Amino acid sequence: ADGYYSYGMSECVYSTSDYSDMVFLESYSFNQVVDLLFNSSVGKFVGYTEQGVKFAENFNKDQAIIQQKKAAVDRFCRHNAQLADSAVRDKT
Repeated sequence: ADGYYSYGMSECVYSTSDYSDMVFLESYSFNQVVDLLFNSSVGKFVGYTEQGVKFAENFNKDQAIIQQKKAAVDRFCRHNAQLADSAVRDKT
């Protein structure tokens, strides 16, 4: 089909049961090319295309956005991981 395809994806990555290594990743893509990525362990946005670099520069200037994304590890990742893990552990 003709047209454009744009999407964002949020991920929580961890390998320990205490979530101490948990990382929040949020990527923005256009036509299957990643333009922009936020990584909570890096603490800033990184652009991978010309447009993504411009977005990253603007987002990184806004400390409110950066703090909100950093807080997503606790607010979004740990909260949901604890719910999902307890559901699995309670069934075994």
